[in-house]
Amino acid sequence: MAHGGEAPAVSEVRAVLQRFQDGYTGREIAAVDAFWQELFVPDEDQLIVGTGHDEWCHGPESVRELLRSDWEFWGDVAIDVPGAHIWVSGDVAWLVAPGIVSNTVTAEDFDNGTLKSIERTLSGAMNHRAKLLEIGRITANTLFETGKGDRYVWPFRFAAVLVRRQGRWLFHQLQFSFPTTRTPDERIVES
Repeated sequence: MAHGGEAPAVSEVRAVLQRFQDGYTGREIAAVDAFWQELFVPDEDQLIVGTGHDEWCHGPESVRELLRSDWEFWGDVAIDVPGAHIWVSGDVAWLVAPGIVSNTVTAEDFDNGTLKSIERTLSGAMNHRAKLLEIGRITANTLFETGKGDRYVWPFRFAAVLVRRQGRWLFHQLQFSFPTTRTPDERIVES
């Protein structure tokens, strides 16, 4: 039955989004390949853009590895499937939806992660001033975030493009992104 009287194709896409959510809810690492085969086009040009600056995952292997990593490490993902905005034109659909990812991270674990980041920064190729500034930034962020408690809930935005192949809707591209009211974490500095 259509969601709120919506068109059948939109309901079909929403059902695929729900299966995607179900996979992220269950997080069964052994099922990643079956999940991918059920919900993604087998094309080499499939793409997931994650929240990390280096998470541009092109092709089946890269996409499956991001799914594995998300399920193992990212936290509890909840996409607002009923509230997703979905559009369909022929055999192409696109959607956007808000979501949250939540996790419990103790201050000690957060501190240890920060210390590892500091070690990577110290051994990196930046000049001394850049290293000091980066260490100050990540240290201030750690102190700011750990002061709010061990439960982390981050809002995100989810966008996807699906294509209909042989009567089945499959993800071709998707992107997770974090909204921010602060200066973005990444910046290109022209010299």
